[in-house]
Amino acid sequence: MTTKDYALGFIGIGLMGQPMTLRLLDAGFQVNVWNRSADKLTTVAQAGARACNSIAALVAASEVILLCLADTSVVETVVNEQIIPHGSAGKLIIDLSSIAPETTRQLADSVKQRCGMHWLDAPVSGGTAGAEQGSLAIMAGGEAEDIAVARHVLQPLYSRLTHMGPVGSGQATKICNQMIVSCNVLVIAEMMALAERAGVDSAKIPEALAGGFADSKPLQIVAPEMAADQFEPVKWRVKTLLKDLNMAGALASAHGSAMPMSGLAAQLMQLHGSRGFLEQDPSTLIKLYRSV
Repeated sequence: MTTKDYALGFIGIGLMGQPMTLRLLDAGFQVNVWNRSADKLTTVAQAGARACNSIAALVAASEVILLCLADTSVVETVVNEQIIPHGSAGKLIIDLSSIAPETTRQLADSVKQRCGMHWLDAPVSGGTAGAEQGSLAIMAGGEAEDIAVARHVLQPLYSRLTHMGPVGSGQATKICNQMIVSCNVLVIAEMMALAERAGVDSAKIPEALAGGFADSKPLQIVAPEMAADQFEPVKWRVKTLLKDLNMAGALASAHGSAMPMSGLAAQLMQLHGSRGFLEQDPSTLIKLYRSV
């Protein structure tokens, strides 16, 4: 079986799922798709994806099933209620979602025991721009033979795929990634608000800091948006960072590890979300500091 012979199933055609599906189609893969809101399938269907009217139909028609879903509970529901009853031995689930590592291990055991399917956790980092450009960083947990399949199948999507260890390791690594991203975005917002109050032309901050120790991809993405009050289109969401910070807290508690910085970040993200920004882009965090 050549790489292009794999029939892929993609569940979750949202902010990240749509550009990833389009890149897989461009690479020549057959992609079967399903989404809770069927209207979101229009773009990928027009590009050649096969829209399925149920997850059962998608699983039956696919050898590798990709998940890109909102959170742990959604993945649990889809896997337990829709995939396992229709799964079969020899098929592979690649979970691109960001969910709890312990739940990941439980689901991997369940699908193997109940229907013989394999599991790979492969959360991604790089946002919608990375998905569109095929430059995502993927941190994966699973068996070596499944990693080899993922490297081929996901090749149109990433610039780097790192095997972090057994199932669950990818999700733990993604939590570490999100601790850094979340704290970074919060301090960028804090810094931009201070620059404005100090009379600095904040729009010049990203250029001024480019290449220095303070530079980062989040700085170059969100700082210009903060300076220009340009918060749409939404490329990622406050609720996503909050969800990941809460998972970081649970993971730290389970392992007796301190996380004072990320704990404070979770509180600030929760405060911002409670003011009506959960569905908004994290660049709106500048408003949290302007209101102080």
